[in-house]
Amino acid sequence: MSETLHSAAPAAQSPVVPQGISTPAYIYDLARVRSAYERLRSYLPEPSELYYSLKANPHPDVVAALYALGCRAEVSSPGELEAALAAGVPSRDILYTGPGKRDEDLDGALTAGVRDFAVDSTWGIDQLDRAAARHEVTVTYLLRVNPGGGSRGAGLRMTGDPSAFGADAEDIATHPGRYTGGEHARIDGLHLYLATNITDEDALGDSFSEAIAVASALREALGVPLRTIDLGGGFGAPYARAGDLPGYPGLAGRLAGELDEALPGWRQNAPTVAFESGRYLTATCGQLLTRILDVKDSHGRRVVVLDAGINHLGGMAGLRRVPPLHPDVVRVDSEPTQLTQGAEDASGPPGPAMICGPLCTPLDTWARSHPLPAVAPGDLLSVPNTGAYGLHASLVLFLGHPAPLEVVTDTGRVLRSDRLTFVRRPCAD
Repeated sequence: MSETLHSAAPAAQSPVVPQGISTPAYIYDLARVRSAYERLRSYLPEPSELYYSLKANPHPDVVAALYALGCRAEVSSPGELEAALAAGVPSRDILYTGPGKRDEDLDGALTAGVRDFAVDSTWGIDQLDRAAARHEVTVTYLLRVNPGGGSRGAGLRMTGDPSAFGADAEDIATHPGRYTGGEHARIDGLHLYLATNITDEDALGDSFSEAIAVASALREALGVPLRTIDLGGGFGAPYARAGDLPGYPGLAGRLAGELDEALPGWRQNAPTVAFESGRYLTATCGQLLTRILDVKDSHGRRVVVLDAGINHLGGMAGLRRVPPLHPDVVRVDSEPTQLTQGAEDASGPPGPAMICGPLCTPLDTWARSHPLPAVAPGDLLSVPNTGAYGLHASLVLFLGHPAPLEVVTDTGRVLRSDRLTFVRRPCAD
């Protein structure tokens, strides 16, 4: 399917949108995915591998575009594994992670041909070894590490406290023999992911510096060859707000020097250094289109009700996965880009407004006092930078509204438009 697009606002903040599209709808622009990839690669030391974390956005076209650019796939569930395979990622290029895996999850991954895993404990090592034995194969794993301390400037710390993520660095150093594997599952490297969503270059560099130092010390303590050092990610990105991706222009040079000292041989891939990213690669590729359903006055405050809410965006804010959501809303059917310019033939005067979704709960609120011009039912709005942790981090099953459309565009043309559906089926269990 193809369709000509038009731009309603400057490309820096509002991607082009299909004419006459029904809402709610997520629009993913593959040109912006490619741009984000090239930008991130310019900030990473070479040589290095880059994994795409599907949790940010598992849409198969997005995954396929990033794999074509050179990203391997990092998955942490049967659903993400299925999405990676459906996108054409070969099983040899999939890393299966996650702090807890069911036996049936491992069996499914092994049956699909996955041979690279990450584990977080001695139990996880033994579980993987038993699963590989059942399938009569040999697999490798990255040992995830939970070092002490934390990372400043992080949107979310992953380690440094009691955590499901990783084995304590102190225990690995004290009892290295417990962590090197069994007959069918052998250690291949280390996995360190200290924090996420860091926009400050110095803070991000400090996080990677800590990871490099821990990896160097544990590589010596373990006393076995380690082919891969996965330093994780932490690259920040705007979420549902206008803005561009942060820059890290000095990061590659800083890390290259530290790697030369701590992990000699990395320039010859001995060991291979890897990084991961989800939000940085996809955040700015997406926008959520939504229409106003109702505008009214309630106890002296203007209330604007949209056809999208926490069921489509920001549901994880309540789980503390992302900060409280105060999205920017962008008008896409008139010349102004921000809703501060006014609108003709609209309902009510401009001023602060409560922005709500359609759900039958008072929790479905994006903002309690947001400046808006005069707006009316039927007006089309856009929330920018929602390509990561958008639909797939929402409460889409809550109250049973249809899932939004997902529309993939590239260089001004629609490539794909479809909708997730959920079907209840009998289960033999």
